[in-house]
Amino acid sequence: MLRYLTAGESHGQALVVIVEGLPSNLPVVVADIADELARRRLGFGRGPRQKFEQDEIELIGGIRHGRTLGSPVAVLIKNTEWFRSDVWHEEMSPHPGATKKPLTQPRPGHADLVGMQKYDFVDARDVLERASARETSARVVAGALAKLLLKQIGVDIVSHVVGLGAATNSSPDRPGPNDTPRIDESPVRCFDKAAEQNMIAEIEAAAKDGDSLGGIVEVLTYGLPVGLGSHVHWDRKIDGMLAASIMSIQAVKGVEIGDGFTGAARRGSEAHDAITWDEASGTYRRETSKAGGTEGGMTTGEVLVVRAAMKPLSTLNRPTLKTVDVMSKQETVSFKERTDVTAVPAMGVVAETMVALVLAAEAQRKFGGDSIAEFVRNARAFAESLR
Repeated sequence: MLRYLTAGESHGQALVVIVEGLPSNLPVVVADIADELARRRLGFGRGPRQKFEQDEIELIGGIRHGRTLGSPVAVLIKNTEWFRSDVWHEEMSPHPGATKKPLTQPRPGHADLVGMQKYDFVDARDVLERASARETSARVVAGALAKLLLKQIGVDIVSHVVGLGAATNSSPDRPGPNDTPRIDESPVRCFDKAAEQNMIAEIEAAAKDGDSLGGIVEVLTYGLPVGLGSHVHWDRKIDGMLAASIMSIQAVKGVEIGDGFTGAARRGSEAHDAITWDEASGTYRRETSKAGGTEGGMTTGEVLVVRAAMKPLSTLNRPTLKTVDVMSKQETVSFKERTDVTAVPAMGVVAETMVALVLAAEAQRKFGGDSIAEFVRNARAFAESLR
């Protein structure tokens, strides 16, 4: 089974990710990972930190001569800002000592206060450094490897922004598996040019007010095999695993599969996907995608549709949210760490990552294989058995 673990803090010297379960002989080069990390930094409305956090990558183990060995893959993502700043050398030092500037005003909407209470801290930085969305850089690395594995069996994942603030994408057209470059060229990673301009206007207005925006991203997966997930056990349903992974992304507060909440308002006669037989391909098909490519906790082979709703960022460029100093108990306003007006376009890339990791793990569970050749052979044999 594919699994991964991340470690590191936002302003620490590096993030680390270990990915276990990749079969041997999967082609991997640094550029594959670097390109995905660069996509995570995209998006109109991002702050200046994207210029500092350049994500220098070092492959530490599990890869030799551009191919995986079947052993755990370890990747180091260096924090270029830490290496340039004596302040962070001292503030984030792992050696015995104490901070000169403790942060005692927890920020509303963040993990600060609850984390301080849970782990017995008096400095919010002990919490916020790990709770930061910077951690998703390590996840994107793991997701890049998962995408490479899925690509071997013809699976492609694409995301696009369908809502940002009050601006929404009203076009019925969805991007295809080859449309990622076009989407990434959009300042807000929107497939609909008309909606793109409205989203940009929303961001500019919020920036002028020192405020922030949330939004909705749609992740589409093409070429999936039938039967990933299971109806047998509650914790193996693909819908549940996808929902858990998407909800684990910082600031995501909602997730739906297919028509989700919209479908709940329909009658049953209008809410389901009719099944047909395609003689040309020798496969069953669904006429629509209301269920989003899943039935009974399993993938159907149709396009998988997952949407994630991100709340507006809690740190504002014009701090106005009330809080309390944990030492003096006096009312104050929350401090400002570097922030963005919105990170919704970047969240789409992270959501791709989380979907890829779930699907790759389930593909490994279903098809097995210690090597890429065996993995691909097993997947093809299963597909042929369905014809």
